[in-house]
Amino acid sequence: MTAEFMLITYTLFLAGVLAVPIASRLGLGSVLGYLLAGIIISPFLHAMGADVVALQHFAEFGVVMMLFVVGLEMNPRALWDMRARIFVLGGLQVIVTAGLVMLIAMAFGLSPAIGLAIGLVLALSSTAIVNQTLREKGLLRSDGGQASFSVLLMQDIAVIPMLALIPLLAQRDLATTLSHGAGDAGDHGAGASHLNLSLVDGLNGWQTALVTLGAIAAVVFIGIYLTTPVFRFVARARLRELFITAALMMVLGIALLMTLVGLSPALGTFLAGVVMGGSAYRHELESDIDPFKGIFLGVFFITVGASIDFELLGQNIALVLGLTVGLIVLKSTVLMVLGRAFHLTGGDKWLFGLGLAQAGEFGFVLLTFSVANAVIPKEIADLLLLVVALSMLLTPLLFILYDRVIAPRYSHEDRRDADPIETPAQIIIAGHGRFGGIVNRGLRAAGYDTTVLDYSSEQLEMLRRFGISVHFGDATRPDMLHAAGIEDAKILVIAIDGKEAITEMTRYVCAHHPHVHVIARAVDRNHVYDLWSVGCRDVIREVYDSSLRMTRSAFEALGHGRATAERMVAEFDASDREVMLDLAQLHDIDTPTVENEAYMKRVDEMMKSWEEQLAGRVVRATRSGE
Repeated sequence: MTAEFMLITYTLFLAGVLAVPIASRLGLGSVLGYLLAGIIISPFLHAMGADVVALQHFAEFGVVMMLFVVGLEMNPRALWDMRARIFVLGGLQVIVTAGLVMLIAMAFGLSPAIGLAIGLVLALSSTAIVNQTLREKGLLRSDGGQASFSVLLMQDIAVIPMLALIPLLAQRDLATTLSHGAGDAGDHGAGASHLNLSLVDGLNGWQTALVTLGAIAAVVFIGIYLTTPVFRFVARARLRELFITAALMMVLGIALLMTLVGLSPALGTFLAGVVMGGSAYRHELESDIDPFKGIFLGVFFITVGASIDFELLGQNIALVLGLTVGLIVLKSTVLMVLGRAFHLTGGDKWLFGLGLAQAGEFGFVLLTFSVANAVIPKEIADLLLLVVALSMLLTPLLFILYDRVIAPRYSHEDRRDADPIETPAQIIIAGHGRFGGIVNRGLRAAGYDTTVLDYSSEQLEMLRRFGISVHFGDATRPDMLHAAGIEDAKILVIAIDGKEAITEMTRYVCAHHPHVHVIARAVDRNHVYDLWSVGCRDVIREVYDSSLRMTRSAFEALGHGRATAERMVAEFDASDREVMLDLAQLHDIDTPTVENEAYMKRVDEMMKSWEEQLAGRVVRATRSGE
């Protein structure tokens, strides 16, 4: 490892560590922080002789890992339910956008072949930026987020035929120039040998198709039949680092196989993630891959910012900015028209249109490929590289526009017409996911009527197939709560996603409808304090009770009887609740915990005595049961 390599790596990590917290603090998001970090350190990287393009290709492995993790979180049934959006909506977006860009390019005097190649490049969006931002903002499960994901998946599929089509668009004059250049280069490199790792070079059409289908079948076979035995074998070594190595080996191997047959590695690992989603090692895989995914994605975003050629940009600033803004306007218009045709309305339509309005990371690959195959002249490709990079740079700003201007506007309107609630119940459940769904089933099994609200129309349609009575609507909106009968309700169960959304909804109901008993879902311990400070006195930590049950099981496995184990856990639970009530009085929702001097002082004072008292209570519970 050379000093130059270590300096470049240190610079990349330092830029991310400094820029992202600042950007997040300003509400700009981590992606924009990484992009700005890349812009700032760009002169330093070039001065050090760093190959930014090579770094970018290396860091694209983060996109591969991200799609693998997304695949793990899905299942074949969910994927099948999304087929119309993936192939019809996604296919139309690629075709319509590419066609319009082609016509515009021809209007500016370019040939149809060059126009089509440019259209294909700019029709793609950034899987890395959009998916990462949707996940950070908790929007991936919304209708707009699901539609965006479907189109991105179709775009990744479309890269395959694009790579096959582009060489057929070669320009004869450019090909002649390139062949002369290649001949000169060949003289300098005589005797050099290059390893050909493609499995489909030299094969005809049906042979290539057969090898490709075989590779896909191999991925499915590995995911279904080999994942569990391989990881069971590795787990016997009881070395966590070996398990992480095996997980990375699996992802890298599948990505390599897809590359060898000319497919998108990201698409291949997504498919692998879907078929591995049923494995007993799914959560372990996800937790092991996630940190590496974050590191690679961060480096990738930094290299996108660093890849901007500011000298060329300065010489063509008006043209590049005009093309970038024009691309965003064109793509967002096409997306919103198509989204409306697929029943996306209100904020979801805008999220879909603005979120995918940029060009994508595959644009860098296709532009390089187009120049190498004598399709797009290099001077045009250089300008388009700037357009791709700038459009990606502007994407976080479009999400900020959505968050601060568009979403608040639609917070007072339905994303679609809300379902009429003819007979409101005295129990309202906000959110019918893995948390609220269990609460609803338990209450209804005991004979109580409930009014269930959820904002995802696709989720509700699935639930209605199973005979569950649910209503479409955004439960965080005061008028939706009014329609659900909040004035006459006895209980409100808040089980929606999103820490801030839960807190704000709890604040509103406690302030304006104090007669309602609010039971709120808390994400973590600090969230409990936030909910307490806004008036809620019945807060349920989403994993706390299951953690207590696991502690009880651990005591039983150590030889304690069930009754003794339950008393030991009960003493821990009582002690923990006493501490939380004490600290809740000092919590300030508007002050970070580490900056709350009164809170931190009280924690320091009580920590040692609390641990000693807790140990004594648990020991007494043990002795009383034996």
